[in-house]
Formats: sequence, C-alpha cells, structure tokens
Amino acid sequence: MENLYVSTRNEEIKATAKQTILKGIAPDGGLFVRPDLDSIKVDLKKIVDQNYLQNAAYILKNLLPDYTEDELESCIQNAYGHSFSRSEITPLRKVDDVYVLELFHGPTSAFKDVALTLLPQLMSTALKSTNQKAMIMTATSGDTGKAAMSGFQDVEHIAIEVFYPHNKVSQIQYRQMATQEGKNVKVFAIQGNFDDAQTTVKQLFMDQDLNEKAAKQGVMLTSANSINVGRLVPQIVYYFEAYKDLVKENAIQLGDKVSFSVPTGNFGDVLAGYYAYLMGLPVEKFYVASNSNKVLTDFLKTGIYDKNREFIQTISPSMDILVSSNLERLLYYMSGKDTELVAKWMNDLNTTGRYDVGSEVLGKIQALFVGDFVTDEQTKQIIRQVYEKTDVVLDPHTAIGYKVAKERADRPVVALATASPYKFSIDVLDALGQQSNDEWDALRKLSSICQDEVPAPLAQLETKEILHKEVIAVDQMKQVVEQGLEELL
Repeated sequence: MENLYVSTRNEEIKATAKQTILKGIAPDGGLFVRPDLDSIKVDLKKIVDQNYLQNAAYILKNLLPDYTEDELESCIQNAYGHSFSRSEITPLRKVDDVYVLELFHGPTSAFKDVALTLLPQLMSTALKSTNQKAMIMTATSGDTGKAAMSGFQDVEHIAIEVFYPHNKVSQIQYRQMATQEGKNVKVFAIQGNFDDAQTTVKQLFMDQDLNEKAAKQGVMLTSANSINVGRLVPQIVYYFEAYKDLVKENAIQLGDKVSFSVPTGNFGDVLAGYYAYLMGLPVEKFYVASNSNKVLTDFLKTGIYDKNREFIQTISPSMDILVSSNLERLLYYMSGKDTELVAKWMNDLNTTGRYDVGSEVLGKIQALFVGDFVTDEQTKQIIRQVYEKTDVVLDPHTAIGYKVAKERADRPVVALATASPYKFSIDVLDALGQQSNDEWDALRKLSSICQDEVPAPLAQLETKEILHKEVIAVDQMKQVVEQGLEELL
C-alpha cells in the first residue's frame, strides 16, 4: 500500500499518483487519498531555506513519487516560471493584526491558478506513458473553470468542457469563461446551481455507457476540480510558504503553531491545509469560513451534514455550494481510515441528503477545525472597515476569511486571500459606498481606489469576443460530453 492512493470508499481500489491524476475520481465514486500521508514528514528547516519552486518540488516529490525529479522540476518550472506577477507566487502581507496570504497573482487572479497552472503539466506528463487522450469535465462556481481552461488551452491530446451555473457567477467570471480561446475548450452555462453541475459531473464519471464510449475512442474521462489529486496537492505548498514567511519575519519561531482562516465552499482549500498539518506543519486551528450557505458551519457544530436547505445566492459566489466534496477526504482520516464507514455516509448523503458522523468523529474534527459564517451585509462591512483602517481592499471571499480570523483570539492567524477584488468590482465598490452597474466602469473606479492597475487579463476582457454562448439543461450535459468525445478523435 505504500506510495499508493486508495479510494475513500474502498481500500482495495488502488492507484499510483500518475493514475490518480489521470482518473480524477475513483471508479466507485470515492476520492483518492494516501493512507500513509500522516507518515510523510516535511523538514521545516529545509522549507525555510528554499524558494517557492524548490519547496514545491520537495513537497510534491513526497506526494507524487512515481514522477521523476526531472519531470516534477519541469512541470513546476513550466507552471510557475512565468505565469505569476509576483516572484514569491503567494506573498504574505500583514493587514492590521491579521496576516493575509495573497493567492491571486496568477493568470486568472484567483487562488486556483496555483494548482491549475501545474495540473496540466502533471497530466500531460502522465499521459505520455499511455496511448490515451483525456477529456476533462469540470463543474465550476466561478473560478475553477477559467483557471482550468487557461491552464489546458491547446494542450495536446486533452480537451476540456466546463459547466457553470447560468447567471450565478460574477460578470467578470462570466466573461473570463465566455471569452476563453482554445480549440480544445468548450464552456456551457447550465440551468441550475453549482451543486447541480458538480453532482452531474460526478454521475458522468460513473456512467457506464459514457465510459465505454470514451474507452472505445481511447479517451480517459477526468476532472480539473479539487476532487483530482493533481488539483489538491499543489495547494499544500502555500501553507508551508506562509509558515516560512512568518519565520523569516520573526513573527514566530520555528516549531510555533499558527492558525489559518480559510474561506471555502467545497472544502478543498482548507483540506490542503489539513494535509500540510498531517505532513508536519504546526497548526493550532483551521477556521472554516463560510457565507450564508453555511452547511459546513452547521456540520462542524453538530456533526450532521445536511444539504437539504435553501440555496442562497451571495456576493461571494465561488462559495455558494451545499455539497462540499472534499469533506469526504477529511472524514476518511478522521474516521481512522474506515472506508466502509465513509461509503455509508456518502450513500446516506446521496439517498437522503444528510449524514451524521457521530460524537466520536465530531470530537476529533472539532479539536482542529472551527466553523463560522459571515452574511453579505457583514462581508460588506468588513471590506469597508479594513479599507478605512489599512487602505487594503479585500474581495468578498477574502473578507469572509478575514472577519472570521479577526474575531479569534489566537495569533498569529493567516487569512487566505482567494481572489483579487477586481473580480468582484461592483460588489466591492458597493461595500465602499460607491455605485456602479457597469463592470468596466466599476473596474476603473476600483483601480482609482486601490491606486494600482487592473490586472491586464481582466482589463482586456471588455473588448474580447464572447465565444461561448450555450445555455443547456442539466440533463443535456452527457450529450455535449459525447459530442466532445467525437471531436477529440
């Protein structure tokens, strides 16, 4: 079992790192995990003395052992060598008494760039040892789609289809996706919410008919969502980087514990932090920061996960999620790696929309994780308050993580900044007391407030041609994937 990944729902289903990245999801619907993850220990002294690219190579070698060092170094250089506007990749800055980890300096101004510039490199490298092509199916609540398409644009032997909820993303997010170029890229708005898209994509991975059609054409179905190991593990690196920066700033001594506040809907970003913790990162608490779709907050208080509730559209749309897929991986470790129990919980979720992990497992989770939520009105208040006090403008997702961090007594605490405020300029302007109904006018006004330039990829969106206009029903998703398979030949 050493160095192999297994399904969260059946430990007999095993795969190498390259296989997990190509498959995306386990054949039984479970997610791939490393049973020995808690035995992999990172040398913090080494981390502090290395740059981001070196740390990425060091950490990922432990997690993806069937990639050679040369392969990993090439993937990492291609991903981070020229794509980010800051050489640190994920710089840390102090905003009042909270440290903010800026994860939005990549090509699409969102934290998902950190993983989705690297995943195409990892996947392409893994494909070289096969005679197959890959069809990527990805559901997005706003940011994953653009970051994935940007990373996979015109990558040989790979096609990507992205599904997002119609009229439930910001205008900037919409235009980022709808204007995406690339002969291997397709984008579809669906008549539903993110959970509809994500659930259907998972079902398509399990669809025997679709898999048989793909196999006949030599195509592997896979995903760029954080259910894919290759999407998840690159995010571990920036937790260690934040720790390194705190040590270098003399904010902590090597070995001191740090807390993290993470705005999240799908639980992937905070799960990467938990993986870092299992690998030796000294962590006091993880604060799981939600918006009004507070399914995670309620779960962390009660041990009952219940998606049977109203779906609320908020000003932090990337977190408008009721089914947090990556929580399954946490449950695997917290249950003592009991795949039968995890399978039961996931079956309960599928059949009844809820499950109860019980007091013992909940106690283990609560020892490390604390859940809290922030309303839209509170989000706007914190954006305004932080700007008035520090001249720093936060986006609505980052503001949620910042507010939760601010209310905690333990220090130091790092709040993850998951997107540029320019991606949500109308709502950010509103929070700052200015009105604009035009996205481009809002960008310019916000630029004046922030006293910096709009990121070039966002500024260019105003004049780019809309290339993807299709709005489809959820039950049409299989049909468009089948069409994509034929075109991939």
